[in-house]
Amino acid sequence: MKPIRMVDLKTQYKNIQPEIDGAINRVLDETAFINGPQVKEFSASLARYLDTDHVIPCANGTDALQIALMALDLQPGDEVITPDFTFISTVEVVGLMGLKPVPVDVDENSFNLSVEEVRRAITERTRAIVPVHLFGQCAPMEEIMAVAREHNLAVVEDAAQALGADCRFEGANNKAGTIGDIGCTSFFPSKNLGCYGDGGALCTNDEKLADRIRTIANHGSHKKYYHSRIGLNSRLDTLQAAILDVKLQYLDGYNRARQQAAAYYDRELAGLTRVTTPHKQPFSSHIYHQYTLKLAGDVDRDDLKQYLKEKGIPSMVYYPVPMHLQEAFNTDGQWGEGDFPVSEILTRSVLSLPMHTELEEDQLEYIVANIKQYFQS
Repeated sequence: MKPIRMVDLKTQYKNIQPEIDGAINRVLDETAFINGPQVKEFSASLARYLDTDHVIPCANGTDALQIALMALDLQPGDEVITPDFTFISTVEVVGLMGLKPVPVDVDENSFNLSVEEVRRAITERTRAIVPVHLFGQCAPMEEIMAVAREHNLAVVEDAAQALGADCRFEGANNKAGTIGDIGCTSFFPSKNLGCYGDGGALCTNDEKLADRIRTIANHGSHKKYYHSRIGLNSRLDTLQAAILDVKLQYLDGYNRARQQAAAYYDRELAGLTRVTTPHKQPFSSHIYHQYTLKLAGDVDRDDLKQYLKEKGIPSMVYYPVPMHLQEAFNTDGQWGEGDFPVSEILTRSVLSLPMHTELEEDQLEYIVANIKQYFQS
C-alpha cells in the first residue's frame, strides 16, 4: 500500500503529466507570462463549464472575495453576513474593507448557513450575504436568494470548496457560484480544481459587474495608465491558466472519484453510532472537497487524531476556532462562548479524513479498518 496523504497531488500530476508539461512548455516557448493567451482561453473554458456569461481570473481566492465586495461599492460600516464556521478569508476581506462582518450560526447537519439565522441578523445596515459552500456542497441558495431579494441585498457566493457542484435553483441545476450576483472561487493546489500555485476567479452574469471586476483586478484601469477607480493588482499567471485549462477537462471525473471514495466511507462507517458521516442536502450534489466526520461529544477527538497518525493515517480539523472567537474580529469582546452554539460544537467535534482523486481501495480499507478498531477497542 502506498503512503496515505490528505491530498495526493503528485500522483494526480503523474497521471496527466504529458498534457501538463506540454501546456507549460507552450507558455515557456511563447514567454507571455502575464496575461498570455492561455488566460483568456481558460477564462472562456471555465465560463462554458459553469454556463455563466463572465469569468474573470485573479491571483487567488481571497482576492476574488475582496474584488467582489469592492465591485458592489459597499461603504465603511455596511454590514455583511457571513457564516461563523468557515475559513478566515470569507470574513477577513470584510474587515479589510472597513465593513462590518456579521457572523451567523450554521446548520448542524450541512454546516452551511442557517437561513433562519440570516433572517435574524439582518438590520438596516445589512448590504450583502456571503454564503460559503462548505466542504463541497451548496448552501440553500433558493432560500438565501429569496431573503436577499426581499431585503434588496447582494449575494456573493464563496464557492472555493465546491467548484463543479450542482445546486437546484428555480427548477434547474446551476453550478455552485453562478446563482448569486457574483461567485468566487480559489484554485489553491488542494482544491477540486487546483493549480500549481495560487489562483482564483470570479464569475457573474451581470455585464456591469463584470466590467467593474475586470477594472478593479487591473489596478482600477480600463486602459493602461488611466485609472477610473481604486483597484488591485490581481492576475492569474499564464502558467497557472495553462495548467488549469488542462485540469478543467478532468474536473467532473475528479469529483466522481471523490464521490466514490465518500460512498465507501459512508457505507463502511454507517454502523458507528458515535460518528456522523457527512449529510447530503437534497438540493445540492456533494463533491467532497473534504470528507468531514462529526464526532459524538464523548469522543476525544485529539486522541482519535493521534491514534490515526500513529497508524500512518493523516487527518485534519477544519476549523478549530469559529469566527466570533477569533481575536482579529472579536476585538471589543462583543461575542463570547455560547453565542453561536452550533459553530462552537462543530469546532470541537469535526475531523476530516483523507479525500482526494487518487485514493485506492486498499488505502480506504485500511483507513476504515483502523477507525472501526478505535471505536471497538
